[in-house]
Amino acid sequence: MFEIIQQPWPWYISGTVISGIMLLLIYFGKTFGFSSNLRTLCAVAGSGKYVKFFDYDWRAQTWNLVFLVGALIGGFISAQFFSSAEPVLISENTIADLAQLGFAPPVSIHPDELFSMEAMLSLKGFIILATGGLMIGFGTRWAGGCTSGHAITGLSDLQFPSLLAVIGFFAGGLIMTHLLFPIIF
Repeated sequence: MFEIIQQPWPWYISGTVISGIMLLLIYFGKTFGFSSNLRTLCAVAGSGKYVKFFDYDWRAQTWNLVFLVGALIGGFISAQFFSSAEPVLISENTIADLAQLGFAPPVSIHPDELFSMEAMLSLKGFIILATGGLMIGFGTRWAGGCTSGHAITGLSDLQFPSLLAVIGFFAGGLIMTHLLFPIIF
């Protein structure tokens, strides 16, 4: 009988699955990135009539939309059937660091202080999420792709621009975590 996994998958399982998917994508000559799905959805909706960026053959990206739908269905199945009320296993040092910033001990992957409806509907929470969303959207467009596209596909293809983008992603994450996050919270 299968045991239901209640905690996040270990890195070696997730990494192996991602590597297998990348080998298949490389074999079939496809590239992966979630940000391209937004462009495809806008093209499907007819935005190409108004903005040249969306005027392209979106049907060639149908496979990526299927991948997006699969990710949404997989996320739903994971949340509904593989979730647990048990707290996520996080190191004591991380819990102490989060407590210094005013976060309660985590019971899920994401902190309720940031991602609950109550937090989102507060002025501070709305500003944080809206600003973060705009920065991610701008950065994704400016970098020519998202973290999954550059870090998984770009590095697999040994693309130097992707290496620079990934270094930028990590530098931005470190700056946010160690400099800006303590100021905001």
